[in-house]
Amino acid sequence: MRRLPLLAIALAPLPAMAGALDQPVADPVIVPAAPAPAAPGRVLAFTLRGGVAVSPEYFGSDDYETGPDLGFTLDRLRFGPFDIGNDDPDFVSTGLGLRGSFRYIGERDADDVDGVAGLDDVDAALELGLGAGYDTRNFGVFADVRRGFGGHESFVAELGADAYFYPSERLTLRAGPRALFAEDDYAQTYFGTPGFDADGGLISAGVEVGGIYAFSENWGLDGAVTYERLLNDAADSPITEDDEQLGARLGITRRIDFRF
Repeated sequence: MRRLPLLAIALAPLPAMAGALDQPVADPVIVPAAPAPAAPGRVLAFTLRGGVAVSPEYFGSDDYETGPDLGFTLDRLRFGPFDIGNDDPDFVSTGLGLRGSFRYIGERDADDVDGVAGLDDVDAALELGLGAGYDTRNFGVFADVRRGFGGHESFVAELGADAYFYPSERLTLRAGPRALFAEDDYAQTYFGTPGFDADGGLISAGVEVGGIYAFSENWGLDGAVTYERLLNDAADSPITEDDEQLGARLGITRRIDFRF
């Protein structure tokens, strides 16, 4: 039904054009060029997570405690030569890329370790580092290296992989293995005793299952459950009461976007 009006519009200029052939040609109209688009501004966008977590009282403990859970993810950085991420909050990064990595380890009181005498208190530690990852929409792998500050001052490395599932547009699930390696100083700090020298190497291996539910573009719910098994000297240490360690966390996420 829409073809007839369109055809009439297309043919209407033809008679007018024929009658205008003997008329003088008018001066051309100069249309100013559109202004060039402004250069992209600087952008910093990140996601914060805050909630609660349940974990062993210390590495190897069979007692559990509840505490705060905090997380940080860099989503977008555009500053000078750096252009990381995408302005679309639903963008899924794929391919090879760098990533930040950190972990907080709470303090350990010597009195909390039953049946082992001569232990020193261990201060809280913050591990900071970088890693590399390769992601597709359906799976990803990563390798992180961190250096400890405070309770221990050695290097640790974490390897992992995830399979991704999308039950709905708002829900993303992931599941995959994890492995933690550490230097001798780390193993001795958390698993050594006056009569037992703990060597580093492969400290633990396990699996993590987690998910993110997006309430909106800026708010979400992020949770995970972990299982790891202490191995080698970490498992043989007199400190270790249970070599099977469980953990869980649940938190609200908030995306924050600065443009300047």
